[in-house]
Amino acid sequence: MGRFVDLMRSGLGAPLVVMGMLGMVVVPLPPFVLDALFSFNIAISLMVLLAVVYVQRPLEFSIFPIVLLMTTMLRLALNVASTRVILMHGQGGHDAAGKVIAAFGEFVIGGNYAVGIVVFAILTIINFVVITKGAGRISEVTARFILDAMPGKQMAIDADLNAGLLTREEAKARREEVREEADFYGAMDGANKFIRGDAIAGILILFINLIGGLAVGVLQHGMPVADAAATYTLLSIGDGLVAQLPALLVSSAVALLVTRASRKQDMGKAMGGQVFGQYRSVAIAAGILGTVGLVPGMPNVAFLTLGAGLGYMAWRLYKKEQASKDAAASAPDPASAPTPAANPNAELGWDELRPVDPLGLEVGYRLIPLVDKAQGGELMARIKGVRRKLTQDIGFLIPPVHIRDNLELSATAYRLLVHGVPVATAEVYPDRELALDPGGALGQLDGVPGKDPAFGLDAVWILPHQRAQAESMGYTVVDPSTVIATHLSHLVRSHAPELLGHEEVQQLLATLAKSAPKLVEDLTPKSLPLSVVVRVLQNLLIERIPVRQLRRIVEAMVEHAPHSQDPGNLTAVVRNALGRFIVQEIAGNAAELPVYTLAPQLERVLNDSAQGGAAALEPGLAERLQQSLADCAGRQEAKAEPAVVLVPGNVRAALARLIRHSVPSLSVLSYTEVPEDKRLKLIGTIS
Repeated sequence: MGRFVDLMRSGLGAPLVVMGMLGMVVVPLPPFVLDALFSFNIAISLMVLLAVVYVQRPLEFSIFPIVLLMTTMLRLALNVASTRVILMHGQGGHDAAGKVIAAFGEFVIGGNYAVGIVVFAILTIINFVVITKGAGRISEVTARFILDAMPGKQMAIDADLNAGLLTREEAKARREEVREEADFYGAMDGANKFIRGDAIAGILILFINLIGGLAVGVLQHGMPVADAAATYTLLSIGDGLVAQLPALLVSSAVALLVTRASRKQDMGKAMGGQVFGQYRSVAIAAGILGTVGLVPGMPNVAFLTLGAGLGYMAWRLYKKEQASKDAAASAPDPASAPTPAANPNAELGWDELRPVDPLGLEVGYRLIPLVDKAQGGELMARIKGVRRKLTQDIGFLIPPVHIRDNLELSATAYRLLVHGVPVATAEVYPDRELALDPGGALGQLDGVPGKDPAFGLDAVWILPHQRAQAESMGYTVVDPSTVIATHLSHLVRSHAPELLGHEEVQQLLATLAKSAPKLVEDLTPKSLPLSVVVRVLQNLLIERIPVRQLRRIVEAMVEHAPHSQDPGNLTAVVRNALGRFIVQEIAGNAAELPVYTLAPQLERVLNDSAQGGAAALEPGLAERLQQSLADCAGRQEAKAEPAVVLVPGNVRAALARLIRHSVPSLSVLSYTEVPEDKRLKLIGTIS
């Protein structure tokens, strides 16, 4: 067996096994070789069944459809080889086809071929009608649901990636896992047809052996009809049982595998925890068995003994549950632990003033399990992933999020704070999941109507068991922790300028000084005060430009600091230096940049307004201009293209301020910010 395993690992085992099975169909085999192969067939079937029992999740046994095909081919090849031996040498007695077939024909069924036919029929019915049919139906339904849910799972992975909950490598692994899951259950759906065909072939081979053996024994070897019937019937029944037992084991393995949940779990522990984990069900079963055991005429000893055993098990489970509850109740809660009593005679000091946290999250009492790792809460890990993603995208270290409970909030509400000021409040249901319609979802879901806190999309809070149905209908389903983390990510991006202060900029410059010390030395305080540098970086973040390109930003400020120290002028200079990066952030790798321009008369009005001239921008004109720009941005969004308006440099800042909050999806660029090699596509003129 060890040499066989080594041969399989070397890559030569599978081709040799296939060639060997084809050889068994053609080349006659002696009885002792049949004994070895039948024993190997039973052993490999047992190994497959035990491997399914101990595997943690179905995808860890992804080779199972191929194993199923190989074992089916092996059984059929052995049936052909044993049929040849039975028909050629069956007149020699019950040992003519080997010891294994003789043992199943004599020992297992007691030498009675009538009993053998009944046992074979029962095994075939169990395998074909019950196990194989049920496993095939489960595989078919699971494969259909997995394939229908693939788009929703892919969109959920993309949402987690955009929210910073997954790295690119993790997202790639998750997508690969989704594809493998669909391939696996699709293959299992087809592989079940092998088992059904194998069961039908076993029945046909049995009758062929019976009829053919009787004809050969009587007509060729001159045996009496009774002797020929007894001999060939026992040999055929033994051969059928030897093949049917491994088939039943493999069919059971298929049923066990396709009925397993997709998540990782140990079958033994899951059975023990879910079937025998509730003391109430065990106690009720013990009471029923004890009552039946007291009825006269029943097997009292068996029922009373089993009832007593289950009663003892229920008592042990009850004591264990009570002990765990007492331990949880007596454990100190760090969040509610009393603080040491202050000395009433001590004087007040500056330590009484606690700094305000840059980022805060307050939750209602029903959302505490989402934060508590001991209760399986994943929110802390999700927030950590959000901070990592935003730090890489925006360009500075996002401060930690201080989480606390707030009894003033409703039980399922949470509140996000920036520098102690609430900026958003929303509500989630910890025992439900949020189903979002990304567009094109089929049908309606039963649940609690709601909205996505981050983007305000209509959504439905559904129960966890509805997730597969929702994904198959095209919805994107996310858990409450992901909802809060995504909302936090959206708010941090919009409030990034408030989170970047002097200390953060000093850390950024210290990091840059490790690779460009002279550049940082020339910047501050030699050329510019730190406050001006901070203001320029905040201006960039206000206009949704990351500060990842810090070296390029510092070089531009050092170069133009002798001419101006005004933060607005320096921001414009830095934007020109970052032109290629800004356009890349807006349009990606597109060959052309679609743009709108301003009509000459409107451009003159904005120019006079920016210079503080006589022609101030009237409120009515500003409102009409905002509406025109919003219409342009809406048309571009409908075409899935970026919305950009190209203006002269002296009016860019004023126009950007005008539409910053009313049309956030529109980007305002100056002519000097567009790289010379970038092709522009004029869409229209705003008048």
